[in-house]
Amino acid sequence: MALKNSQYYAIMRNYEQVRLKNHDIQTARYQEVCDRLPEYKSLDESISILSVQYGKKLLNGDEHALSSLKEELDILRSSKKSLLISAGYPGDYLEPVYDCTDCKDTGYIGNEKCHCFKQAIIQLLYSQSNIKEFPTDADFKHFELDFYPPTLYDKTTGRSARAMMEDTLKVCHRFVDTFGKEHQNLFFYGSVGVGKTFLSTCIAREIMNREFSVVYFSAPQLFNTLAQTKFDRNDADARNMAEYIYDCDLLIIDDLGSEYTNAFITAQFFTCINERLIHRKSTIISTNLSLESIADLYTERSFSRITSSYALLKIIGDDIRIKKKLTHREEH
Repeated sequence: MALKNSQYYAIMRNYEQVRLKNHDIQTARYQEVCDRLPEYKSLDESISILSVQYGKKLLNGDEHALSSLKEELDILRSSKKSLLISAGYPGDYLEPVYDCTDCKDTGYIGNEKCHCFKQAIIQLLYSQSNIKEFPTDADFKHFELDFYPPTLYDKTTGRSARAMMEDTLKVCHRFVDTFGKEHQNLFFYGSVGVGKTFLSTCIAREIMNREFSVVYFSAPQLFNTLAQTKFDRNDADARNMAEYIYDCDLLIIDDLGSEYTNAFITAQFFTCINERLIHRKSTIISTNLSLESIADLYTERSFSRITSSYALLKIIGDDIRIKKKLTHREEH
């Protein structure tokens, strides 16, 4: 995924600030050493004078000047290092200071992004995702299938909760693995506490770690932001976020149906999902509502877009949060 110009420049500004900070550290260290060891500054001045002298010799055609200069410089540099160490400083105390020694705080090694630049991208995407903080266990490796019993069956399909979740996990992993190559959308629906939000955050973590942009909203937050954009044209933050809602690589709308629904909301919802489909931007929606309720609340047009363009993933089971609390009490 290509960063937007504003995102790229934000990261590069951070690198510039890091370089300035580290330059100030190096300058302060040099001043400290010179104040304490005047002879160190004298050695530095000798190096400067020597370089000028041998430079003139090179210009005058002295072929041995360069090798002689290297020998004398090595002696002076060795003296400087010995002086530092004898005063209790590390030998590299006055070397350039870097947060990342691999790229020297430029963000690049040759023409390739440094590992620290890639990490900066991920951190930026997290900060812009509207996800305040990931639950520490929001990771597929912590997903527990045991919460979905093989003895609980869906009345409509006759399939067990375990079998349905096993298939859902396969779809989720494929969604992550092919993200950016295939356009897919997911629609999680089922009762409260069965793991819909948990799955969404697991996917969000994986997608952002692959350097794609994710925006997460509860349905009330989403529609409030879109309303602010519509009715307050002076709200630049809302305008920027609304643009990001339509443009991000993955939009997650959590808990659809928990907002107050009216004609404006239903129209905004249709526009949002339709625009993202047109531009092949992926969306994940989770809701406690049934499919029938979606059609009643958000119009047939929205229902048609969802049923034709989203993987419909029904999740059944007991409220996992309650189960975890009961298990915790039993253990204590």
